[in-house]
Amino acid sequence: MKAGSFPLRETADGADIMLTLFSTKALLKITLVSFLPLAAAGAPFAFHRAPGQAVTAIETVTLAPAEFSYRVAGDFSRDRMPVNAPLVRSRLPDSLVIMKAEVSEADFGRCVQDGACRVIAQAGSLRSDVPVTGVSWEDAIAYAQWLSGKTGEVWRLPTDEEWVFAAGSRAKDDAIETDTTDFSQRWLAKYEQESARERNGDRGPRTTGSFGINEHGLLDVAGNVWEWTDTCFIRHDLDSQNRPVGEATTNCGVRVVQGAHRSYVSSFIRDARGGGCSTGTPPDNLGFRLVRDDRSWLKRMVGRAFEQLKPAA
Repeated sequence: MKAGSFPLRETADGADIMLTLFSTKALLKITLVSFLPLAAAGAPFAFHRAPGQAVTAIETVTLAPAEFSYRVAGDFSRDRMPVNAPLVRSRLPDSLVIMKAEVSEADFGRCVQDGACRVIAQAGSLRSDVPVTGVSWEDAIAYAQWLSGKTGEVWRLPTDEEWVFAAGSRAKDDAIETDTTDFSQRWLAKYEQESARERNGDRGPRTTGSFGINEHGLLDVAGNVWEWTDTCFIRHDLDSQNRPVGEATTNCGVRVVQGAHRSYVSSFIRDARGGGCSTGTPPDNLGFRLVRDDRSWLKRMVGRAFEQLKPAA
């Protein structure tokens, strides 16, 4: 084992967590049971479970890091003319733990009942086998925060890059295959692309699993529910070698959503068909799935451990 590594042991109920810190000079063992009285007193620890509605079992898929092709999200131009975004080879630094299915109506409803999420317009009873739709990026963030508090784990929206990796062969490359030096040809190709998307629209949300499973084990990827990501919309200029020039213009009021095609939607919008979609054919439905960020959880635990070791002022 390398110096400075942090092996973690946790019991089934999460009450006994031991971090063993190895160095070349000493062996230090820190038992985090001492945190429990502080958590009971109201300290905001990540593993302190919030009361309220119970959370159903969360089925996830774990993907090991691997190289993949990634079309960068955003608008790109060269000499003030629109061009395709750069296509790069990418590799995530760590394993990706992502929900197998999109968050359901019933799942989101428990967050609403706890007062942590806003009520959404939903006809009839909330179902556990239908993905929640009509949610904004802000709604998805509220749910992730609520779920993190309920489970003691760190849940968040995936980045666009993470979503593309998890989507695998179902990720759509929205590049336009035409001569980028001819603006009129590019415009016509873009128009045909958008028209085809409109013709192939399938509006109503379906039961979980209706769009099958991809090679990574994820359900309904690129179905008719577009999923929020945490990636902000950017604009960037490229040089003749397809390299970025200067700094990008970043707008985090607009986020990337992924589904049958990539789109960009204002963060407060719940129904992109009613407005708020910055470019392209608006998504039929807006929903989401989350990733579990184990690195953030461990970082919090280690940080808390060292805080406890500091002498009182």
